[in-house]
Amino acid sequence: MLENSFPRHLLKEAVAAALREDLGLAGDITGNAVLSADETMSATIRARENGIIAGLPLALEAFRQIDPAISLKRSARDGDRVGTGDVILEISGNSRNILAAERVALNYLCHLGGIASLTARFVEQTRGTGAAICCTRKTLPGLRAFQKYAVRAGGGQNHRFGLDQAILIKDNHIASAGGVEQVLERVRNHASHMVRVEIEVDTLDQLREVMNFRVDAVLLDNMKPEKLREAVELVQGRAILEASGGVNLRTVGEIARTGVDLISVGALTHSAPVLDLGLDYG
Repeated sequence: MLENSFPRHLLKEAVAAALREDLGLAGDITGNAVLSADETMSATIRARENGIIAGLPLALEAFRQIDPAISLKRSARDGDRVGTGDVILEISGNSRNILAAERVALNYLCHLGGIASLTARFVEQTRGTGAAICCTRKTLPGLRAFQKYAVRAGGGQNHRFGLDQAILIKDNHIASAGGVEQVLERVRNHASHMVRVEIEVDTLDQLREVMNFRVDAVLLDNMKPEKLREAVELVQGRAILEASGGVNLRTVGEIARTGVDLISVGALTHSAPVLDLGLDYG
């Protein structure tokens, strides 16, 4: 189940920080002024458009940290498709406390649901091919684990989480080392046998040179589909091939049909529009 992979060790700390930011030192002064201390309410979080749900554990944690007595009845799980008007969560309890947690809960749900929904659109365009959609490190500081989780909720895969997880040799590394041969020699002398090695190329000549060495993956940067097809033929399965650079919903299908293994899309996390959800009284 997807939610079993949720980074729960980060959940409490992240939600607490978000609530501190929103409530400040004085708490919700609007709610405290307008609502009596013992007033109760019932509310629902509903979808206002079609999409994929992600971030429910964070939303639930926001309400629980404000008031463990709030009743929460969920009608969806992360990764579920929802349509306009569908109920995501039913909430009842103290009115002040529900409204104090509302914005933090919705911010997580709308942002992560937007990532999951955009990812699902990319995945749909690649259906029938062997290519997987994956994210990048272009994430908001402090939210990477949650944003990458949302990519999985949308049917995508995760690239490395941080600089310590794999060696990815980019063009600046190659230039600094003096060339492909030199940079791969340095990596061979440094890397543990447990660490995967990927190298970026932007020409087929570079790819030919790389294939004289042992690498796990090659990132094909900003190559047109015809060049990607040539790269697939050249490599013949000897390394994982990842297409990257300028990928969008109009181009991703043609890229997938070239035979590459992965298509990385920075926009999944840095440019996804929010999923429109709202909390309504009653």
